[in-house]
Amino acid sequence: MKFENIRRMLSFARRAVDDYNMIEDGDRIAVGVSAGKDSLALLAVMCDLRRFYPKKFEVCAITLDMGFPGADNSDLEAFYKELDIEYKIVDTRLAEIIFDVRKESNPCSLCARMRRGILHDTAKELGCNKLALGHHFDDVVETFMMNLFNEGRIGTFSPYTYLDRKDITVIRPLVLAPEKDIKYFVSKNTLPIKQSLCPEDKQTDREKYKRMLADMEKENEGIRHRIFCAIKKADVDGYGTDESRSAKIDS
Repeated sequence: MKFENIRRMLSFARRAVDDYNMIEDGDRIAVGVSAGKDSLALLAVMCDLRRFYPKKFEVCAITLDMGFPGADNSDLEAFYKELDIEYKIVDTRLAEIIFDVRKESNPCSLCARMRRGILHDTAKELGCNKLALGHHFDDVVETFMMNLFNEGRIGTFSPYTYLDRKDITVIRPLVLAPEKDIKYFVSKNTLPIKQSLCPEDKQTDREKYKRMLADMEKENEGIRHRIFCAIKKADVDGYGTDESRSAKIDS
């Protein structure tokens, strides 16, 4: 399957994969696909990258059906078959458990933990040693700001994390790709993107910080990039490259 205007996305992913040593020969990588723009863009990029990346790896896909009424994954299944990759769509009762049974006041936190656990277990069932998630450049900065303002700590998620309890490594190949570039890529391709059926969609704390950073960007153009640059220079959560670490030592 050929994707249009994928070269720029591949350049972001290739640099991240190289900078953070995300892929090794023989890896079998499960891509967590929610059917949102980010995860589908990641799947397209990983499928294209495997054709020419010097370290050979396999790709498969995992989708969790949250159990919201009206969910239909038939177009996703057709897409996976067109890509000629192994996939698994996992039926869950997460929507019922979180919203009806537990009636969570903070559903996003519990949902994220439960989804991660199912993804890790399913990846292992499929014989994968790595799980790729679609977090991008803007997510890194937003998470940093959320942790700073909400918890008073310096941190974000890491580009590469080995989970010893599960014996699986989580990688995020799009951490250098700005969201605007992902939006442009998906606008040029026909991908089975679905609107979230979650009642909390667009109401999350992350959405608040996304809007805050957008407002800050209007008055301070490039502020996201400067925050990310600071994260790299300080080597926060593994984002410092060898080059940034050398600069730190030299100073």
